[in-house]
Amino acid sequence: MAYDKQALIDQLGQLTIMELADLIDGLKDTWGVTAAVAAGPAAAAAAPVEEKTEFDVVLVDAGASKINVIKEIRAITGLGLKEAKDMSEKGGVLKEGISKDDAEKIKAQLEGAGAKVELK
Repeated sequence: MAYDKQALIDQLGQLTIMELADLIDGLKDTWGVTAAVAAGPAAAAAAPVEEKTEFDVVLVDAGASKINVIKEIRAITGLGLKEAKDMSEKGGVLKEGISKDDAEKIKAQLEGAGAKVELK
């Protein structure tokens, strides 16, 4: 999902303190996060690192075998021929919020067809 960073910053700059507090509470409820300040480097090192559980598969480059990559994109996403061709040309996110195993399988599938893929 693309977003306009400056427009978001401008919009947040127009909120009142009460609206910002309500927004923060909503984000905490939605994502279960809290704002906390670490007490120096030791606290940062002691904090457990959460392993990422959801990944996005991003097509960086279709490579030389574009036809094979288009076929794989169609099989993975269910897109039509024109949409898959457009995706192969411009790149971008093919799948969002999938498990690590599924993301690795899709990455291997696309790389086998000659594409360059990243997991984010």
